[in-house]
Amino acid sequence: MNPTMENCGFATALKAIEGKWKVDILCELGKAARRFGRLRQSIPAISEKMLAQQLRELEADGLVDRTVYSSLPAKVVYSLTERGAALNVAAAALCRWGEEGGRHGKGSVAVVDDAVVA
Repeated sequence: MNPTMENCGFATALKAIEGKWKVDILCELGKAARRFGRLRQSIPAISEKMLAQQLRELEADGLVDRTVYSSLPAKVVYSLTERGAALNVAAAALCRWGEEGGRHGKGSVAVVDDAVVA
């Protein structure tokens, strides 16, 4: 990575959502808090092992909160933290930008030596 990008907030945000399923998980939790099984149903292509791993990473990064309720059987609910909700807003803006660019088909974007060139 370019030395100037190492301390860049944008690079930090990208690192937080790095991984095939993290954006999908954040989007689902942005709709509502979910139990593990409901999350798994809403992202059918993800394996249970991968979902558990991605949730642990998101929790470690302070983006997802895991709440365990003492009932039988134990009930675990995942939700976005304030930090996760803020990242979700930023990701939604990037999604809109990508959708608009895709519809308009104007130009192309390439990465050259860690710099974005339009």
